[in-house]
Amino acid sequence: MNNESIQDKLSVIMPALNEERNISDAIQSTLDALDFLKIKGEIIVVNDGSTDNTQALIQKKIEQYPGLVGVIRHDFSKGIGASFWEGVDCAGGNAIVMLPGDNENDPVETLRYYRLLDHVDIIIPFLFNREIRPFFRNALSLIFRLIINSTFLVNFNYTNGTILYRKSLLKELDHRSDNFFFQTDMLIRLVKKGYLFAEVPYKLGMRKGGVSKAVSFPSFCQVIRSYIRLVKDYYFSKDKQKIQDNFPNDSLTAARRDN
Repeated sequence: MNNESIQDKLSVIMPALNEERNISDAIQSTLDALDFLKIKGEIIVVNDGSTDNTQALIQKKIEQYPGLVGVIRHDFSKGIGASFWEGVDCAGGNAIVMLPGDNENDPVETLRYYRLLDHVDIIIPFLFNREIRPFFRNALSLIFRLIINSTFLVNFNYTNGTILYRKSLLKELDHRSDNFFFQTDMLIRLVKKGYLFAEVPYKLGMRKGGVSKAVSFPSFCQVIRSYIRLVKDYYFSKDKQKIQDNFPNDSLTAARRDN
């Protein structure tokens, strides 16, 4: 592949759990953003066991936009991380991004940076309007970020956003977190391998309806377990993470290291 050109297709993975009030707008705004930014792409909605009208609304969009919108349907909820990874395995694009089905994210805010993949392998958006979220949510985010940065000696502004990846990087990972820790888990493993990344600012919107599933006791317990697993793998595994010397052929990290 010619490393001088950007990926030729973007796969947007959109997990959704009981998002009947938001999913249609989330799909439509993403399609509009792809068109506005002239990005060739697809949307893979992962209906993670919804019990409301989410599936019917997704189906209407599939019929309206054949070939651009598809769906993976779970009979029961497997979690956002598991939904993401199933989307990765079905993705036809060379680049991947997750945009949740809650329509909090303006897709243009993330996808405007898509062509930075001409220069790096990972694009990490971070919030610049944190005031839109409640104080408690921001406090949790700050504590989480401090723990991650100090544990793994990194300096991320945000690790759980709408991150853009080259798909080839994700396919080579030998561990897949299946809960809300999955973005942080991927970032640490990939950045510690030496992949180049860029952090960019983006603005978050507000949900029109429904309740966020990110902050709950079960998800907190899952995150703790996944954090411990990452610490173990990074610091105590015989094959612990280190900068690698073999990158995928389409990696811009490889291209820039060789120049």
